[in-house]
Amino acid sequence: MQYISLDDVRRVVRGGEAWTLPPKALEQVEASYRFLEAFSRDKIIYGINTGFGPMAQWRVEDEHLKELQYNIIRSHSCGAGEAMPDIFVRACMLARLGSLLQAKSGVHPKTVSLLQAFLNNGITPFVPRHGSVGASGDLVQLAHVALCLIGEGQCHVRGEEARGWQPTGEVMKRFGLQPMHIHIREGLCVTNGTSMMTGIAAVNQLQAERLLDLHILAAVWMNEIAGSYDDLMAEPLQQARPHEGQIEVARRMRELSADSQCLQQREHTLYDGTHTDEKVFSHKVQPYYSLRCTPQIMGPILETLRNARRVIEEELNSASDNPIVDAETQNVYHGGNFHGDYISLEQDKVKIALTRMAMTGERQLNYLMHDRINGILPPFLNRGQLGLNYGMQALQFTATSTTAECQTLSMPNYVHSIPNNNDNQDIVSMGTNTALITAQVIDNVWQVTAVLMMALAEATDCLNIRAQLSSATRSMYDRVRAFVAPIEGDRTYYQDLQNLINGLQ
Repeated sequence: MQYISLDDVRRVVRGGEAWTLPPKALEQVEASYRFLEAFSRDKIIYGINTGFGPMAQWRVEDEHLKELQYNIIRSHSCGAGEAMPDIFVRACMLARLGSLLQAKSGVHPKTVSLLQAFLNNGITPFVPRHGSVGASGDLVQLAHVALCLIGEGQCHVRGEEARGWQPTGEVMKRFGLQPMHIHIREGLCVTNGTSMMTGIAAVNQLQAERLLDLHILAAVWMNEIAGSYDDLMAEPLQQARPHEGQIEVARRMRELSADSQCLQQREHTLYDGTHTDEKVFSHKVQPYYSLRCTPQIMGPILETLRNARRVIEEELNSASDNPIVDAETQNVYHGGNFHGDYISLEQDKVKIALTRMAMTGERQLNYLMHDRINGILPPFLNRGQLGLNYGMQALQFTATSTTAECQTLSMPNYVHSIPNNNDNQDIVSMGTNTALITAQVIDNVWQVTAVLMMALAEATDCLNIRAQLSSATRSMYDRVRAFVAPIEGDRTYYQDLQNLINGLQ
């Protein structure tokens, strides 16, 4: 059942809106809980009356069953490193709700309601960055979430960021919330699953899709500045190589450039029979690949992101627990739905695709900086005194170094399994690590994008062609200029870059 979408992540996690439980959802959770309550009385079921992981071979006596659930929460709250950004933890909690609402975990409905209350009241648990290997899910990070649900650990409160981390028990009392009660297997239900990596991946996806939109528009703007021939985006050209993404990117480019006065039509120049005596053409017959091949480069990126969106939304609405409690078939199934391979592999693909985007943007930036390549702009878009002033020379360093770091980070992480847990976890996904690395790549691509957008605005001013741009690229020019003033002399730019990143996000 689909309860959570990426639009919910945008509204609730990024926008701070309240999330409402779907009608009758808690009734299904209640039915699952009641079934497990009856079913488990005379059976051996993992994590209810056995130890966890390789300790599953040891039975836990009835008088210790509640203690068992608290033990997994407290013992696994052992993460290290800096705190996860609040946005990732909030996305994790929303993803956990999506998992528990599948009514396949046997969790008590009050646990679902408490998690919802944390989310809607802006209570965000402290969760360290390091600890997950991405199999048995995100045990360590989710244990830190569960630690707050039982009234322990630390948390942030929305609107009280200046107070820093606060004791969760005190915060819950202020909001009139009771700590999570252990009924049957609440400790394992909350800690076992892919919700942290899925939450991070969901936030990454929204950012990646926004960056793709910006880079398709930037490519149109680039070709306007270069005065390129418009057949690079022609429909018959794309249909000759019918990849869905390539066709879609070219279609968007045609729409974005529809009213441009800067692009040239080959049939009105090179095909008009007036160049028969010309030996060397002053205007490039074909622009550089970073300009001309946008549909072919961005098309695979678009398709990669579409598939990632599908996988993420499926995972947001998956029961990633173990065992799976199925009231419909009246059985409890032991398996590995907590394994994070789907998210890990997709996040590797996304970071590779986004690195390719950064590389293309960096090459477009180089075109704008290099007067001997573009032939129409001053070196480094420097409208000051050459030698005394520097234009955007140093900003190119930032974009180039950041792109290089993306190239290093884009090496696959999905294949870096290390057996652990007495070899019970003999092959793991490293999904949370992969999602975090992807998040770093996305941050880097935003930096490259901001430098590129600044350069496009400067080039537009150098050529004085704002009025000839398409309405779409002219609107983006105005947006850039709302955050970054024209470069009329050397100044510091680090705040300009951050302001522009914030404005474009």
